[in-house]
Amino acid sequence: MRLLWAIDHGLQTRSKRMAAKLGITGPQRLVVRIVGRFPGISAGELARILHLDPSTLTGILRRLEHAGLLSRGRDRRDRRRAVLVLSATGRRLDVVTAETIESAMRDVLRKLPKRELEATRKVLGAIAEGLGEDPAT
Repeated sequence: MRLLWAIDHGLQTRSKRMAAKLGITGPQRLVVRIVGRFPGISAGELARILHLDPSTLTGILRRLEHAGLLSRGRDRRDRRRAVLVLSATGRRLDVVTAETIESAMRDVLRKLPKRELEATRKVLGAIAEGLGEDPAT
């Protein structure tokens, strides 16, 4: 448990640094990265990918919209369905940069042998499943 708390603390600390340097928190950046990969994704689909309650995601999306990083549009095939797209400013943040959480994670994970990474993935998946999450999603 101490290691999980240490990871959580590290993520929170790095997120605050990202907000100060880049103007975007870790969770906000993750939303930008996913919307960048899946332009036109719905908020519901995004919430499922992130394992977030849609009401939690609403606040993140509102802040990103307010900052001019993404916008909601209408699905061309189903006008009732709202979809998310990055703005030009949002697309500029959708790049790998040294100040981000994923950059730090990539640096650490590159140093580990594949068999250790797979074992870690299995352990984390079992923990997620034990806590009620489906790691396959």
